[in-house]
Amino acid sequence: MALPVTITCAPCCWGVDDVSNPHLPAWEKVLDEAALAGFGGLELGPYGYMPLDVPRLGQALSERGLTIVAGTIFSDLASPGNRAMLLRQTHEICAFVCALPRPAQLAGQRYEAPYLTVMDWGHDERDYAAGHSERAPRLDGAAWAAMMDNIRAIAELATDRYGVRATIHPHAGGYIEFADEIERLADDIGPGVAGLCLDTGHLAYAGMDPVATIRRYADRLDYIHFKDIDPKVQSAVMGERVRFFDACAKGLMCSIGKGSVDYRAIHSLLRELGYGGYITIEQERDPRNASSILADLAASRAFLRETGFDN
Repeated sequence: MALPVTITCAPCCWGVDDVSNPHLPAWEKVLDEAALAGFGGLELGPYGYMPLDVPRLGQALSERGLTIVAGTIFSDLASPGNRAMLLRQTHEICAFVCALPRPAQLAGQRYEAPYLTVMDWGHDERDYAAGHSERAPRLDGAAWAAMMDNIRAIAELATDRYGVRATIHPHAGGYIEFADEIERLADDIGPGVAGLCLDTGHLAYAGMDPVATIRRYADRLDYIHFKDIDPKVQSAVMGERVRFFDACAKGLMCSIGKGSVDYRAIHSLLRELGYGGYITIEQERDPRNASSILADLAASRAFLRETGFDN
């Protein structure tokens, strides 16, 4: 049985994670190829990649039959001094995505898209410990509380001013990655403030079972990211001192269905839970490794369709 979901993609499938990377493709190319691959929507990507110009981007999306399903804050959430910058991004991203054509509301979808996906990032001490819970330093009580205060401020502004649901995304290499941190986050940030965007690949890389984790936090799950992990590459990089995106540049992420994540079990669970809404494919890579992007996206969509994920 097909789920009432729409499969979308993200600019990271083209290697777009760091806007300062000189090798990024033009944003128009990403839109062209997202449409060519048959996706109905995509994420806005990292702040500053796509132009924050409503008429320009809106027309480009409409011409390709695309919508933006989420904006992204991908920044240091732990530093109290970042509050003004984080709130400025929240204002600009939420105002922007709300001015664009809205994605369709799907059966079972608890909150309307577009979402604001919020991820902590930018700490060398955690980036080099990505995937290694036993050696990753944790924030002390005061620093954790400061990060929670920043997240609440972002989520409350997004909701109160723009009606945008914030979804917190545990991310490899950030200070919200491992099972104990997700549990702590869920305890500290109530469902009335923000939901979760769980990412199957990040959960697996951090040593968790994606199926069990999705089940545990099903009542908080508002949005989902799908990625898959090449087990041979994972085994190799786990023995190295390597940043998360450098591991991705080595081919850590593969097309959906070709890696270690059990998507048939995930489909069964989401069907049981009655999940409906948007699921975004991500396959992080070095932007210079671009030759297989369309083939990988096509393979991911074909596998998901065969597995019972609609669209």
